[in-house]
Amino acid sequence: MATDSIGVSRPRTDSEPKVRGATRYAADLPVHGLLHARLVLAADAHARIARIDTEAALAVPGVVAVLTAADLPIVATGAQRSAQPLAREEIVFAGQPVAMVVAETDAAATDGVDEVIVETEPLPAAVDLEAAMAPGAPLARATRPEEDAGEGMGGAHASVAGGEEAVDEELSENVVSRQRLRHGDAAAALAGSDAVVSARFRTSWIHQGYLEPQIATAWLEPDGELVVSSSTQGAFMTRADLADLFGLPHDRVRIRPAPLGGAFGGKLMIPEPLAAAATLRLRRPVRLALTRIEDFAASNPAPGQIVELEAGATREGKLTAVRGRVVVDRGAFEDFAIEQISALLAAGPYNWAAHDLGAYGVLTNRVGGGAYRAPGAPPAAFAIESLIDELAERLGLDPIELRLANVVREGDPGLDGQPVPVIGAAECLERLRDHPLWARRGELPDGEGVGVAIAYWPGGLEPAAATCRLDADGGVTVITGAVDMSGTETVFATIAAASFGVPQERVRVVAGDTSTTAFAGISGGSKVTYTVGRAVERAAAAARERLLSVAAEELEIAPEDLELVDGVVRPVGTPSRALKVSELARKVLSFGSAYAPVEGYSGVAQTSRAPGAAAHLSRVRVDRETGAVVPLEHVIAQDVGRALNPALVEGQLMGGTAQGLGWALHEALVHDEDGQLRTGSFVEYGPPSASDVPPIQTEIVEVPAPDGPFGAKGVGEPPVIAVAAAVANAISAATGARVRELPMTAERVWRALP
Repeated sequence: MATDSIGVSRPRTDSEPKVRGATRYAADLPVHGLLHARLVLAADAHARIARIDTEAALAVPGVVAVLTAADLPIVATGAQRSAQPLAREEIVFAGQPVAMVVAETDAAATDGVDEVIVETEPLPAAVDLEAAMAPGAPLARATRPEEDAGEGMGGAHASVAGGEEAVDEELSENVVSRQRLRHGDAAAALAGSDAVVSARFRTSWIHQGYLEPQIATAWLEPDGELVVSSSTQGAFMTRADLADLFGLPHDRVRIRPAPLGGAFGGKLMIPEPLAAAATLRLRRPVRLALTRIEDFAASNPAPGQIVELEAGATREGKLTAVRGRVVVDRGAFEDFAIEQISALLAAGPYNWAAHDLGAYGVLTNRVGGGAYRAPGAPPAAFAIESLIDELAERLGLDPIELRLANVVREGDPGLDGQPVPVIGAAECLERLRDHPLWARRGELPDGEGVGVAIAYWPGGLEPAAATCRLDADGGVTVITGAVDMSGTETVFATIAAASFGVPQERVRVVAGDTSTTAFAGISGGSKVTYTVGRAVERAAAAARERLLSVAAEELEIAPEDLELVDGVVRPVGTPSRALKVSELARKVLSFGSAYAPVEGYSGVAQTSRAPGAAAHLSRVRVDRETGAVVPLEHVIAQDVGRALNPALVEGQLMGGTAQGLGWALHEALVHDEDGQLRTGSFVEYGPPSASDVPPIQTEIVEVPAPDGPFGAKGVGEPPVIAVAAAVANAISAATGARVRELPMTAERVWRALP
C-alpha cells in the first residue's frame, strides 16, 4: 500500500471535458425516434379537476398524444409524489403537472400545451404553514391516499435515532407527523437557569439553484427492457422506485445516470416517472426536459420552516436546557420528511442537561418539499446559534468560549441517546478562536461586525459496493454505481491508487448503470466518500493481494515478503528484483495464462456514523440608512476527517459557504396568499452573484474518522449549515439588531434596527 496520493491537491478527472464542452449531459443523448414531452401545469393552488379538454392540442401538427393521469400505466398507490406524477382528480399546488403533451418536436409539444384546456372547481387552500395546523383549517388534500409514505427519502440523508410520538395536542389533519425528542426535565432546568433566551425563527422555501434543469429520457430495448437516462443522484433508488411504480421486475428496468449539471439534493424522481410512463404508453423514446420556469414551479425545493426555541445557561456558562418545536412545511406530499432531523439539529452540537423538542410535518398547498444540501439543518442552526450568541451576551461571556465549554466531544451522550462518535467540533472552534479576524473584531469601524456560529451534520449511512480490476496495460479500473456530483470519482481514484499501490494517473473510475455495476446509494448526505469510498478502498486492497500472489509465484517468494509501490512489485529490501505491474498484467491477461484475472470486490455496510462539523466567522457591514448587509470577509473551519484531495475539499467548503450566503441574504421562493409562486425564475429569485460573495478563507481541520477510507468523511453537507447563523450574529454585533427570518433582506434588517 502506498499513500503518496493521499493529501495531494489534484484537478477533478472530469475538469477538462467539462471546460471544453465535451461532456454530454442528460439532454445531449442522441436517441433515434425521440419524442419530446411538455407539461401542462395547474394554475390553482387547490382545486378539483372537472374536465381536461385535449381535442385542440391533439390537432396541433406534430402532437402524438396528450396524456393525463388515467393514461399512465402506474400500478402503485400511496402518498408518494412519484405515485401521482400527474394530478388525477385533485390539484394540490399551483404548478402541479396536470397533463403531458408528447410530440415529434419540442416546439410542437409547447404549442400543444397552449391548447389544453383544464376546467377546475376551486377548493379552499392551506397556504399559511401555521394556520394549516389549526383544528378546522382547510385540508391541503380533500382526499388522502390510503398508504402513508412515512419518512421516505429523508432517511437517506442522515442517520437519526430516538424520538417518540407526540399526541397531546389538537391539530388539523394536515399535520401528518408529530414526534418528540426529550430527556430530563427541561422546564425545571430552564426555571433554574441564570439566563434564558427564546425566539421564533422562520425560513423560506429555497430552490437548489442547479444550472441544469430536471431532465429524463426513456426508451424500450427490443426485449422490452425499460431504460431511463437522467440527471439523477441515485440510480439504484430510481430503478427500484420506477419498477415498483409500474409493477415491473427490477431486472427489467435499467437506469443510466448522466453527468450532473448540479443537483444539491434536488434531482430525485421528478421527471423520471413521467418520461418512463410516456414511453411505456406510447412504445417510443420520450424525453422530458423541464424549462427553468417549470423547474421552479414543479420540482422539489427545500421546504419552509418555523423554529421556536428557548435555551438556558448558568452564570458560569454551563448550558442547561433547550426546548421548543420545529414545524416543517411538507408541501402537498408526504414522502420527504426532515422535521425530526431538523429538531435533532436544533439543539446544536452541545451538551444539555435536558431537552424537549417537538417535530411537526404539515401538508400545505405548495409544491412537495425535497432535499437541499444538509436538509433541515440551516434553519435549525440559524435558530440555536442565534440563541447561543444571545446567552453569551446576557452572561458577558466570549461567544466562542461559551461554545467550547459546552460543545460535544467523542463519547458524550447525544440527543439521540447514542454516544457521540469522533467529531472535531471543538477543534474547529479553537481554529477560529485563534484566527486574526476574531482577534481584531473589537477594532472594526462603526457598522461592521464579526459573527461566529458552528453546526454539525450527523452523516448518512447506506450500503455500498465496488469492484477493482487490473487491466492488460497495468492500469486499474474501479467500477461503482455512485453518481459523481462533487468530484467523488476523483476521490475514488485517489483511494484506489493508495490502496492498490499505483500512481493515481493509472486509475480509471467508471460509473456503470444499474445492470452492470454493484449497488450504491444516492449521492447525498455526506456519505459517498465514507461508504462507497470505503468499498473502493477494500476492493483495491483485495485486488492488490491477488496481484501479489501472482508476483509471488513469478519471483518464487512469499506474498508477505513483497510490496507494491509506484506501479512495481518488489521484494521488501530488494528493489532490483522488481516487476512492473504492467508486465504482470500481460502475464495474467493473456491466452493460456495460468493466473486468474486480478480483480477485487467489496461490499460494505457502515454502521458507525462520522459526523462533520463546520464553524464560521463572518464579517459584514450594515448600512443603517437602508438595512443593506454587505459581507466583507468569511472564514470557515471544517472537520473533514482526512483531506484526501485538499483542492476538492476547499471547493466544497467555498461552494457551501456561497450557498449559505444565499440562504442568509438573498434567496426565497415567495408565494402569495393564493399560493401562487412570485419568484419563479432567476429574474425574481436571486441567488448570490460573484460580487455578493466575499473572500472565503478555508481552514481544513483533520480529525480522522476511524472507519472512513484513510480517515476521511463526507464534506459536502456541513459547510452550508451555519453560514446564515454567523451572518445573523455578525449583523447583531454590528448593529445590535436581531433578525429572526431568512433571508435577512435590507427591509427586514432595517425594521429590526434599534
